[in-house]
This record gives sequence, structure tokens and C-alpha cells, in this order.
Amino acid sequence: TRAFRDGVRLSGVNSINWARIMAQVVYYFTTAVALGGPDRKISFTVPTGNFGDIFAGYVAKRMGLPIDRLVIATNENDILARTLKTGRYEMRAVKSTTAPSMDIQISSNFERLLFEAHGRDASKVRAAMESLKQSNGFAIGEDALKFIKKDFRAGRASEKQVAATIRKTLDDTGYLIDPHTAIGVFVAEKNEKPTSP
Repeated sequence: TRAFRDGVRLSGVNSINWARIMAQVVYYFTTAVALGGPDRKISFTVPTGNFGDIFAGYVAKRMGLPIDRLVIATNENDILARTLKTGRYEMRAVKSTTAPSMDIQISSNFERLLFEAHGRDASKVRAAMESLKQSNGFAIGEDALKFIKKDFRAGRASEKQVAATIRKTLDDTGYLIDPHTAIGVFVAEKNEKPTSP
């Protein structure tokens, strides 16, 4: 209730809140240092639907963290993977999967990357969002897409691939991973680069 919230000064921080992204930036630095950074570049594969966590990785890279690649891992609701492949952000019907936090078609934090990709021109982002409202999609210009692909890759995992990855990881390591993690593991293994941890 409101009285309880106000009494304990409780607040929620959803994925589009900048404070949450700032907090997520910290663990990119922490992880990179644990894996040998900043002396070597690190790649991150991040299961994401809303693009907030992986955008924090982009912010960390802009702050100077030597990140090699940021790999977007999506489930069957693969709007981000399709966008990087086709240059078109186009909504489809949402499929129900075993990774429900990724069952979306509007990645609200992707606007932040579009803003950067368009040279911080808010009018271009506004036009794209208006097109999304009117026609369920928009094209990303060649220069903006090139800017995005400089730092980002993407892959997807089907429900069958998620289940198989959970089973394989359990058999190989004894760890039972959740579907979101399985999506990240599957896409990371497909995008593995031997020179980058």
C-alpha cells in the first residue's frame, strides 16, 4: 500500500529508469576486471528483451571499458535480432515462451541506442517512434545501422534450443540454469570468439 511504501521509503526501479542502467554499468566493470580487464577486451552475451542491461554494457564501453562485443541474445520474440539482421524494427505478435520477461516486441531502451546511432538527433528518434505507432515498424538508416553493428551482434534461441541448452548444461556441469540464462548460453556458444573471454 501507499502508506507502507511511504513509511519505509520504498521505490521500484523498472528497466527504463536511468538509475537502474547506472547500477548495471557497475557489474560490467566488475566482471571485466575479474576476467582480466582492462588489459584484455571482454565480450558479453546478454539475454534481453527490453535492451536495458545490454545498453548498460554499451554505456560501460563508452566510459572506456575495453569491451570487444556486446551480443544480444533473444528468444523467439526476436525483434532485436531481426532488427540487426534486416535494418528494420518491425513488431510481430508476441509468443508466449519459457522466458516471459523477454516476451515483448517493444524494447523501450532501444530508443537510447537509436538516439546515439542518429548522432543524438532526437527528431529522428521521434520520427521512428511515430512510425512504430502508426505502422508497427520503421527502417533504420544505413549509417545508423552501421553505427549499431560496430558494437552489437545478435542471435536468437528457439524454445527447443532453450530446453536442449538447459539439459546439456545440467549434464555437462551439474548446474540447472533458467530459460533466460539458457538463451544467453546458447547464443554465446554460437558467437564464441576464441580471442575474447
